[in-house]
Amino acid sequence: MNWIIGILVNAVLFIAISGYFTGLHVDSFLSAVIASVVLSILNMIVRPLLVLFTLPITFLTLGLFLFVINAATLLLTDSIMGSAFDISGFGMALLIAVIMAIVNLALQMTILKKND
Repeated sequence: MNWIIGILVNAVLFIAISGYFTGLHVDSFLSAVIASVVLSILNMIVRPLLVLFTLPITFLTLGLFLFVINAATLLLTDSIMGSAFDISGFGMALLIAVIMAIVNLALQMTILKKND
């Protein structure tokens, strides 16, 4: 159940961020949901490998390189989704990754923690 909630939260975040920044374009809410599912699958399969391969630099940057990995998975999602979900560049992907991390952390500490 938490997975579905996470998918929907990320989809709403994609729509909200695309409204504030011109560097992210989402065609529809359905496209945002599909992009969120694709991102979730990439985070389950590709992200652990990227974290493992970049462990030394992640250690040296005290974990800040994880934002770069998150931006890379967002760009992979962009390339898989085609024109329905478009991120203008790496800088915008990094900004989206930071915003998503902050919002997801805040939601986990407040709303989702109360359900457990």
